[in-house]
Amino acid sequence: MAQQDTTSLRLRLRYRFDHLVSGGTTALIGWLALACLAVVVPASMVLVWSDRAAPATLSGRLTAVWVSVGQTLKIGGAVGSPLHVLASVSLALVALLFVSTLVSLITTGINRRIMSLRLGHSTVLETRHTVVLGWSDQVFPVIGELVAANANQRRSAIAVLAPQDKVWMEDEISTRVTDSGRTRIICRNGSTTDPTELCRVSPRTAKAVLVLPPTGDTGDTGDAHVVKTLLAFAAPARAAVPRSGQVEEEAVVVAAVRDARNHMTARLAAGPTGHVLCVDDIVARLLVQTARQPGLSLVYSELLDFEGDEFYPVAAEGLVGRTFGEVLLWFATSSAVGLLHAGGSVTLNPDPGATIGPADRIIVISQDDDTAVRADVASHVEEAAIVTAAPRIAQAERLLLLGWNRRAPLVIEQLDQYVSPGTTLDVVALGEYAATRGARDAVTAAPPRLEVSFHDGDITDPLTLAKLDVPSYDSVIVIGETEPGASDAPMAALAPVTDPEVRADDRTLVTLLHLRAIGDAAQRELAVTTEMSDDGNRLLAPARDGADFIVSGRLISLLMTQISESPYLAAVFEELFKAEGHEFHLKPAADYVRAGHEVSFATAVESARRRRECAVGYRLRARSATGPDYGVRINPDKRQRVRFSEEDWLIVLAES
Repeated sequence: MAQQDTTSLRLRLRYRFDHLVSGGTTALIGWLALACLAVVVPASMVLVWSDRAAPATLSGRLTAVWVSVGQTLKIGGAVGSPLHVLASVSLALVALLFVSTLVSLITTGINRRIMSLRLGHSTVLETRHTVVLGWSDQVFPVIGELVAANANQRRSAIAVLAPQDKVWMEDEISTRVTDSGRTRIICRNGSTTDPTELCRVSPRTAKAVLVLPPTGDTGDTGDAHVVKTLLAFAAPARAAVPRSGQVEEEAVVVAAVRDARNHMTARLAAGPTGHVLCVDDIVARLLVQTARQPGLSLVYSELLDFEGDEFYPVAAEGLVGRTFGEVLLWFATSSAVGLLHAGGSVTLNPDPGATIGPADRIIVISQDDDTAVRADVASHVEEAAIVTAAPRIAQAERLLLLGWNRRAPLVIEQLDQYVSPGTTLDVVALGEYAATRGARDAVTAAPPRLEVSFHDGDITDPLTLAKLDVPSYDSVIVIGETEPGASDAPMAALAPVTDPEVRADDRTLVTLLHLRAIGDAAQRELAVTTEMSDDGNRLLAPARDGADFIVSGRLISLLMTQISESPYLAAVFEELFKAEGHEFHLKPAADYVRAGHEVSFATAVESARRRRECAVGYRLRARSATGPDYGVRINPDKRQRVRFSEEDWLIVLAES
């Protein structure tokens, strides 16, 4: 009972205090003054009466108490006539009010400034920096690649604008990007679709602006956000991006949308100088190219990141008037693959007889922009080792597509452009997606070379896979099921998160686990090409070392950063990723040079030239499961001698 009374008393006192505080500033000051007097006056009386030197008279002691109270409360404590005391107290109160107000204003201003800085509302004052707009898992590979690209620069900066907490963004970036080198990473909070807040990262003075699609928005919502961000640059009242005629050099704008239906809209919003990548289109094309040429994903990974070999334009001084075929053997440790013309147009793998013009620049694949050293290696060509093999006759294939998402019709459409007549494709998907989401229209719009069959089944169910006789297929493509119905599948319980891309990756991991078991049971290596969204999930994938993975998030991040640093690459990648253009191939090395004999790589380059192709490297079968390169070698020294077997491949740039 006593405890209940104590608790009740405490609650009543707490209630009375809350009621007192809610009375407003005036009441609070009054009660605070009374509380101070209730403590200060008795304490002053104790000090005076306990002082041996205190006045002997009562009036003298009361005067001493008044002086002590006045000094303690900073109201003077002057003695004398009533008018003198009143004036002294008034001045003291005014001084106290002034000092208190001044301290309060200074404190409030400092706190407001600190909060503004912590919230990321201040303006970035940088020039020639890179701006990243939006927040998604792609921001980490983008920043990592930009840091690698700026490694040889004395000063560089990356400004990130997103509707996230500034401190949280900085912590996330420092955790995922452990070494930023000389590059300063600056985060700001704000909406990317508001021109006023957009100016916080100073896109007007930036050299490049990258617009990332939001994470988790797999439909029109994320693409609409990208389009609105691009339109924010065009707002004339804010001048977020410099227009032609201004002194500043116009920033390179690179954006990405997911759905191919929104690609044209985004391109219109980006303007004639903007570059917009379509995630679905690029991923579908690379899936198809890699499925038909295992190992091709490793080649693109080497060419797209800034740590390996990349595309560079080099001056044609001293080579003007020569043919492109001659130029192929004029770089010992780099590979010429095309020409960059004066107007910005690009020609990949031009005719060997094409003449180099005075305004042309040579596009090479090289370790760095200063490693494209000229050295005539034509003398290292061994005519006796060149093989003139007859063109291989394309054979009909049996292909298997596991899973379904909005990219599946694009994959089928691309396959139909590549395969030989009579090729069959079996599609296994959960539910009736194939019949209801446009797949049949994708393959029946024109006389197809690809015969497609649709089957209803759960690709994470081992019984479904066992009925397919997977080892009998020439190639298997696994894509993530992101449709709403996929979450009703039994394996959906493995992914309690709501992000459909995460759920799709989880289902893909389970499918790969069963495919590995099928391959082990058949004692053969399955040719599997896998699509994933998160690069972290690729590291968990139960697949052989060096297997082909198309990680959409990382792939688009690499493409965006490459274009932001070298805008002409937009035309290069557009050519590489379309079926009717020039692209990289892995072809049998024995079709170019004598197998089983040591030959110089210059010999392979010359043999490819005679086929109107550019040889840029090779892949050795014996090392295809050994990291870190998995047998892929780009830009070997053309004077280097190598022994190719019947199972090795030459990496060439050739027409489809």
